[in-house]
Amino acid sequence: MSKSRKLAAMAGIATAALLAGPQAHAQELQVVSTVSIISDFARNVGGERIKLTTLVPPNGDTHSYEPKPTDAVAMGQADVVLANGLHLEGFLDRLVQASGAKAPVIALTQGVELLRNTEEDHEHADHDHDDHDHDHADEHAHHHHHGEYDPHAWQSVANAQVYVNNIAQAFCAADAGGCPSYQANAKSYDEKLQALDAELKAMVTQIPASQRTIITSHDAFGYLGHEYGLQFLAPQGVSTGSDASAAGVASLIQQIKDQQASAIFIENISNPRLVQQIAQETGMKIGGELYSDALSTADGPASTYIDMMRHNVSTIRDAALGR
Repeated sequence: MSKSRKLAAMAGIATAALLAGPQAHAQELQVVSTVSIISDFARNVGGERIKLTTLVPPNGDTHSYEPKPTDAVAMGQADVVLANGLHLEGFLDRLVQASGAKAPVIALTQGVELLRNTEEDHEHADHDHDDHDHDHADEHAHHHHHGEYDPHAWQSVANAQVYVNNIAQAFCAADAGGCPSYQANAKSYDEKLQALDAELKAMVTQIPASQRTIITSHDAFGYLGHEYGLQFLAPQGVSTGSDASAAGVASLIQQIKDQQASAIFIENISNPRLVQQIAQETGMKIGGELYSDALSTADGPASTYIDMMRHNVSTIRDAALGR
């Protein structure tokens, strides 16, 4: 089916759903979240007052996600749509248009401390950028979709606290009667995030400064590195859709040897082939799996945001220390 036909079909389904009569859950705030990490924040703030639909599932890759007709139905019925923003969800504008959604789309990165997209910096810098040497057309497409800033802002707990506050404000605006509940839930969860932040900082202090260079599949951990004093190198850019060239991989391998990187990891949303190649050529042992853009399923080690952050940092620490 062509993209235009698919979108037309999605719009038709959404319209039919809206014409079918009153919503079965009219007393609940109908919330659509783009990704599983945001959904976890929303559950902690909304509690039983919301009915939540997540578009990109656990272990899903937001960068390459293609919406389904049921996503258009959910969007058409939504009271609030929660999105990351910063061009993370390339599918979202098409989906909003196809669904005829009237709900406000809240970009939860409003107010966070943003980091520049490192590939944007390399593109505009005057020095040699062999480590990002890829086809110009691909580069243009990549930057068109991912913009000036790194979208993975939740990898800093301080930024996650901003997300949670933005969600509480959005829920209060859509459901004034539930506002005291949302604010109390957000305050309680914020206290848990403060404790998590202190726990992560304590873990990183156990890693010697000389062993804090980490290799991952794509550049999703810039905020984690900036916040907690780690350096992340990746053959791909901020999107899993950006291709790593042979020259770029060779340059990264040399950089790994020069900087004596301490650990290399696969990601839950990425093909492990490239990391396996780099590990083989550098003699590094793969230190485990990190969760970048999506939570694990309920039976995995990262089914909540707090579990994900704790798992990632403890896995990095253990690999760096050779445990």
